[in-house]
Amino acid sequence: MLVIGIAGGTGSGKTTVVRKIIESLPKGEVTVIPQDCYYKDNAHIPLEERLKMNYDEPASIEWRLLCEHLRRLKNGESVDMPTYDFLTCSRQKETVKLFPRDVVVVEGILVLTDKELRDMLDVKVFVDADADERLIRVISRDCIERGRTPKMVIDRYQETLKPMHELYIEPSKRYADLIVPQGGNNNVAVMLLTDYIRSLLKSCQQ
Repeated sequence: MLVIGIAGGTGSGKTTVVRKIIESLPKGEVTVIPQDCYYKDNAHIPLEERLKMNYDEPASIEWRLLCEHLRRLKNGESVDMPTYDFLTCSRQKETVKLFPRDVVVVEGILVLTDKELRDMLDVKVFVDADADERLIRVISRDCIERGRTPKMVIDRYQETLKPMHELYIEPSKRYADLIVPQGGNNNVAVMLLTDYIRSLLKSCQQ
């Protein structure tokens, strides 16, 4: 099994990179673990307070559970991945069954900030993009998918996303084996990455 970690700022294009990796490999060969599914369950906290919480710092993630699930997948076991509702900012009752595959991708803004998780990754990737490009993508995504207004998104960017990016996410770039500049639309970099993954996978299977 080849375990790949893909990190980068909010709106950098990580999902695009993951999609292109999946498309470059045989169908059913990749299992994806989104870091966002492992936000701590804050259902016991009033909604008004949950909406104000900082979800862009490492302390917001249940790393122990994520690492345990990854260990089990590496041992050939299936796991029940939690799911998260970004409208209510709480963990849902539903889970998603994940099965061990030849390639497991762990994707999220904070993936490279946790040492225990980093030590379990065979390839560490950081998807880089300019701040203004990331902000535009975040506004588009949060307004459409998460019911927020542009002002809410911009306020959150200034108060939380930007400072947390500078404090935690950008410094984690130094742990990356590969950096994909200009986001997920850098076709040359993504092609080199997918070729590298295929070569590693071939070596693992020999």
